[in-house]
Amino acid sequence: MPGTPLETARILANHYGHVLEPTNYVRGVGISGRLRLAAIDSETPDPSVEIADLVAASITDAAFDKNSQSDGSVHSGFAWSSDLSGSTNDNRYVANLIRYANLYLNIRDDGFPQPVDPDYRVEDVFFVGAVLGRAYEATSDSRYADALIATLQKVHAQSGTGLWHHCGESPFYWGRGNGFAALGFAEALTYLDKDQAGVSELTQKHVSHLDALLRYQDAGGAWRQVVNEDDSYLELTSTSMIGYALARGRRQGWLDESFNDSLERAWAAVASRVREDGTVADSCTGTGPLATLEEYRIRKRENGYDDRGGSLALWFAVEYLTFLDGR
Repeated sequence: MPGTPLETARILANHYGHVLEPTNYVRGVGISGRLRLAAIDSETPDPSVEIADLVAASITDAAFDKNSQSDGSVHSGFAWSSDLSGSTNDNRYVANLIRYANLYLNIRDDGFPQPVDPDYRVEDVFFVGAVLGRAYEATSDSRYADALIATLQKVHAQSGTGLWHHCGESPFYWGRGNGFAALGFAEALTYLDKDQAGVSELTQKHVSHLDALLRYQDAGGAWRQVVNEDDSYLELTSTSMIGYALARGRRQGWLDESFNDSLERAWAAVASRVREDGTVADSCTGTGPLATLEEYRIRKRENGYDDRGGSLALWFAVEYLTFLDGR
């Protein structure tokens, strides 16, 4: 069974991030993970040429015309764009991502970017962080930072628990939903300037959420399918996403050493759910808003090859490895 972040990342990179279509964050994160691993591991062959061929059809005008009609789950599927532009010195990839970011500059009457779900699903915290953050990094155009900051200022965890509901029609503390919030804020804070108006407030909001989550971390390091339900199963994707946020926060400096133990235990929980053949365990299947708490509790666990679980575990493994290496 894999153990170290490097061993686990190498295994996962052999199995995930090799398919993009249909484009969505699930596959995009895997592609990004492969590129990031090659950038820090001299024994991992550079996959840039292979990935450039893989994604060639996705950066055409026809693909944009189709995908621009979709939501953030598709737009954030291009999170690899900055990684690939960096490894190839080809700006076409990040230029394509910026086209999607421009969609988020169209603000509705409720103050949210047009692609954000009207019921304010927590998934959108990650989608806006991934897309607008990278666009701001690439361009230094304050419009992207302003739209990102304004969006994250308008959404909040629940005051009683510090946890995030899935959305208005599903007021339940779904594990991956809280993972989306943690991951989305971590992505946003990576790219925003610390002295920008509102960023200090967003950092505090993010750290408060992580503090709340730590109260629900299982002794073995994982978070549950329903975060605050003790009889809910321990779940891979939420643990990978929260673990990534912890590792990124420690690496970037907005989290202090008090988070180290939780980060180490989160890694142990993820590593124990990855097999030598790249299959994973306890990964909640694709999930839209559900009507009852019980539906979240019994939502299917994927045990085997799973793009979502494998890709998110890969991203966490590489981020944790990067932190441990002091990069």
